[in-house]
This record gives sequence, structure tokens and C-alpha cells, in this order.
Amino acid sequence: MSNRRVRVRFAPSPTGPLHIGGVRTALFNYFFARNHGGDFILRIEDTDSQRFVPGAEEYINEALSWCGIKIDEGVREGGPHAPYRQSERKPIYKQFADRLIEKGNAYYAFDTPEHLEKLRSKAEAKGEVFTYNFAIRQSMENSLSLSADEVKRRIESGDQWVIRFKMPENQEVVMHDLIRGEVRVNTSTLDDKVLFKSSDMLPTYHLANVTDDYLMEITHVIRGEEWLPSLPLHVLLYRALGWEDKMPQFAHLPLLLKPTGNGKLSKRDGDKMGFPVFPLLWKGEDDEISRGYREDGYFPEAFVNLLALLGWNPGNEQEIFSMDELIHAFSIERVNKSGARFDPEKAKWFNHQYLIRKPDEEVAALFLPILEQYNINIDGEFNKLTRIIGLVKERVNFVHELWSQTNFFFERPLQYDQQAVAKHWKPETPGIIEEVINLFSEFSNWEAHSIETKLKEFINQKGYGMGKVMNAIRLCLVGESKGPGIADICEILGKEETLIRFKQAIAILKG
Repeated sequence: MSNRRVRVRFAPSPTGPLHIGGVRTALFNYFFARNHGGDFILRIEDTDSQRFVPGAEEYINEALSWCGIKIDEGVREGGPHAPYRQSERKPIYKQFADRLIEKGNAYYAFDTPEHLEKLRSKAEAKGEVFTYNFAIRQSMENSLSLSADEVKRRIESGDQWVIRFKMPENQEVVMHDLIRGEVRVNTSTLDDKVLFKSSDMLPTYHLANVTDDYLMEITHVIRGEEWLPSLPLHVLLYRALGWEDKMPQFAHLPLLLKPTGNGKLSKRDGDKMGFPVFPLLWKGEDDEISRGYREDGYFPEAFVNLLALLGWNPGNEQEIFSMDELIHAFSIERVNKSGARFDPEKAKWFNHQYLIRKPDEEVAALFLPILEQYNINIDGEFNKLTRIIGLVKERVNFVHELWSQTNFFFERPLQYDQQAVAKHWKPETPGIIEEVINLFSEFSNWEAHSIETKLKEFINQKGYGMGKVMNAIRLCLVGESKGPGIADICEILGKEETLIRFKQAIAILKG
């Protein structure tokens, strides 16, 4: 680690909703920056105007905010290196493209899209891959093959052009990746990438990325594995521009893999298997709706915890981490090289862990809007709701699942599960329930412990068998075979409501 203040950036393109792989990249950058007392910058890379999607930038900001990522510099936050939206930095880039041309590291190319497509098709017909590189550049229409006067004439007459990087021939580029170690690539395997386009006077990703990282004093570039093939070009650009002494350290994160482990996780996998691949709900221009973890009921801290352990190993058996704990424990050295398989069931497990750890009062407050949807008013009975939550929250993964585990506390059953009836309601059951009614009617202490003690004494004295009576009572009170302990249910329902439900069950099920 150098003496420079650590500065990292997350630089997404606003081309649609932010994939959870992108969120993980943002998180790893954030953990690293905070672990080293550094800065986290959000830069919007919108130089590809044809792929720009309205609303995507807002989505990115909202998603990072939901995850608890605090941005130090960005479009909204401002900062000493503003603007942080690349389209607003347009005047900056051409000077560096010109510098590369002046130094002989880049050149103007006038080849038309139609001509390039023809060459690609011709190569494909031979079973080859067309590559614009050292082998053909002299035969193409560019400033290496044309006279200076012709190049000037074409530019002044308004011909379309691009600036390409002049990739050196047969040089070995030796690079160091903080995750993968030494990486070696021969330049003869690389093409002359486009750096700048006259069509919109904007740079491509490569020039804009390197230029902005240098100007924004980025010390570490932590990004996805898909950018590893671009690393040699980026390193060569730093050298060609004379910035090698300020070149950031690079780390390329492993891919997020499908649940099967075979291939990169995609939206199609989520649609097919029934889980989101985006942090927030996304509504596309064609009215297509993509699910989000927030709207599916995940807690942001569970979502963050889940992503943190996909590709990073804390070095121990701990699985539940707060944001502060993740920041303290995180290190690039413990990021894996191989892809991380996404497990949707493990995602649910994480949410369950966070739900059961939350205070009952907090979960009850989160449950209130759902009760309102069912027209349930609990005026003055929040303590009762809190008690109910404490009895059932271990049984669910999400707050919205609490209704199916608690509805009988708020609504008297109007029908009874037929399988439970067939199993637990026998000819002698109505008579036993009548006896329980008589027993309960005499209770003056309507508390769970007292109810349970006296009920067990009654069952033992009668010799009925615990399961036989308890299952029948549960059926009367709940309408099916679910719920917490019988005595707890009785106490919360109250004596009057409990007796009403017994009598109702006898009336309905007697015949």
C-alpha cells in the first residue's frame, strides 16, 4: 500500500437496472475504502449515448443508498473532481487522445462501418476472426497509411473518423492483479481499440476510464472479472500518457455464477428459478417489470451480508456480519479467484437470520402495514402484536409471510382444513371439547402457564392422550394444524374468544 490516500470508484453505466453483481462490486470497493480510511466515489460512465436508459442513474443511486453505501464524491454529492458524469466531462478527453497521436501511440482511422463489416464477414466465411491490428493497419484507411495532407483534408471535410490505439507488436505486458497475481499478455494477441469517436466527440470506455481514474486520483480499481481482458490496454494507456507512476493497483473480482455453477448469473436465471437479480424493482420502458430484493421483502443488511460472502472468505466460520464488521474484516487478499455460485435458498436463510435477530417490537412495526391491507386494526394492542411476533417469527423468512402464520389471531376461522379434520376430529372429539369448555370456563387465571398446567392435568386424569386432545383444540382455535403453543394461543385470544371458537367448531364439525 502506497502513502497515497486510498480512493476507489464504482463506475456503472446507466444502461438499465443495476445487477447484483454490480452491487457486489460497489460493496467490495466500499469495504476496501472504509477499511483503509479512504474515499468511495460514484462515477456515472454514460459515454455510450445509444445505450443510455432513462431512470437508470437514479436507480443506481437509490440502490446504493438502500444498501447503506455512503458516497463521498458523486453526481449528487459533488466533490473536488466534479463533474462525476462522464457526458459532462466531454471537453476533457480529446486533448489526451491528441496527446497519444502526437506521441505515436494512436492514429486516426476513417474506415466506414460498412467496410469493416464486409471484412468481418469475409473472415467469418474462412472460419477466421477479423482483428484490426498490426497485421492489417497499414492496409486500412488511416493516418498510418494516408498522407498527412489527406488526413487533414478528410477531417476538415467532415468525414467520420475514430482514434485507435496503436497496439505495440510482439511485446509482453507484465501486470499485477491484487487477486490473481502476475498476469502476462503478448500485445500481438490484442487489437487496436477505438479510443475516441467523431460521431459524438466522446471517448470510448477505455480512454474515458483511464483518464478519469487518473484525474480523480484513483488508487485502486476493483472491478469485475469481465474487464480483465482490458487490463493490458489500460496499463499501456497509462504508460503512453506518462502516468505510470500514478497508475492504480488493479483487482478483478470473480464472476457471480448461476445456481447450477455453470455460467454467469443472468436475469433469465432469476426469471426461470423465481428469484430477483436486481436490488430494487425495475420498470422498463416496455412496461416489463423485474423483481427487486427490496420489494421481495429482503432486509438491506441481509442482502449486503449475502453478497459480501459471494467471492470473499472472512477466514473463519462467521456468516452474519454487520456493515461495520464487514468493513473491519474485509481484505482483497481473501477474495477468491474462482466464480461464486449464487444460492437463492441461502439468500432466504440470510434474511431469516436477520429477521429473528430483530427485536419483536421492530418486526411488529414492520408488520403493521400488512395488517392494514387486511383491514386489521390493533388500536391499543401493539404489545399483544409484539407477543404474537415473538411466538412465530422463527417460522418465516420474510415479514410478509407473517400473515399466514398469524391470521387466526385476528380472524376467527370460518372453515377447517379437511386433512386436519380427517386426522384429528373423531366421533368422540365433540364430547372431549365440551369437557374442555367446562374446564376452561372455570379458569380465573387466564395465563399461558396456568392454562398449560391445568390442561395437562385434565388430559392425564382422563387418560385421553396428549396429542389427541391438543390437536383437536388447535383445529378448533386455528382451523388447521399450525401455530405456536396451545396455551399461548389461548392467552392471546382471551377466554371469551377461545370458548366461542370451541363452540363454533363443534357446531360446524359435529355433522
